[in-house]
Amino acid sequence: MSLRLVPLAPAGPAPARRAVLARRLRLLVAVTITYNVVEAIVAIGAGTIASSTALIGFGLDSIIEVASAAAVAWQFAGLDPEAREKAALRVIALSFFALAAYVTVEAVRALGGAEAEHSTVGLVLAGLSVVVMPVLSAAQRRVGRELGSRSAVADSKQTLLCTYLSAVLLVGLALNSLFGWSWADPIAALAIAVVAVKEGRQAWRGDNCCAVPLTVAAPSADGAGDGCACAPGCSCCPGEPTGTERR
Repeated sequence: MSLRLVPLAPAGPAPARRAVLARRLRLLVAVTITYNVVEAIVAIGAGTIASSTALIGFGLDSIIEVASAAAVAWQFAGLDPEAREKAALRVIALSFFALAAYVTVEAVRALGGAEAEHSTVGLVLAGLSVVVMPVLSAAQRRVGRELGSRSAVADSKQTLLCTYLSAVLLVGLALNSLFGWSWADPIAALAIAVVAVKEGRQAWRGDNCCAVPLTVAAPSADGAGDGCACAPGCSCCPGEPTGTERR
């Protein structure tokens, strides 16, 4: 026999712990913004020299990432971050959509454009970003989930998406340099655009798994339960049964 779901008040960290997490999140956001500003300058400069649409597009993506991180910084600069969360999520969602639109347009243009030249600076930058971005994303996602901030979790996904773009850029530049396959990067970038649209829709709805566990499922007869209150289809707790939906 299964027991009914028991609604709970949103659980969150104690005020002292919350203050520590908020400071840590602001630091992570500051590091993310600083890195992306430098990344944008280097990528756009190197892309212009090498006539690389992919590199220039990557640099503009870094500017979009700065906008997303700045939205989270603005949210937690106020006395009541929760009151600003919806607006911050809207900015993050729009940054995803802008990224998807730009990547799509540039990928289509690159397919019919001139071949880009080899760029050592671009290869080094892409390789560095593949290493740095996952670390920043994981740290921000961990703090965001403990803090119960959907906007911080959404921004961590934006940072993770930048990792995918870095990997795509690295592979595309490498294939172009080694084999002259100029079509490899824009084709892969189109797949990234699809992911960006998906993440943007989730951010717009505020649907970020396990950011705030609102309900828990009591164990059923077979011992199943949903410890982190993931909504059906969420990927934050792979393998966990999903007995609740976010309300």
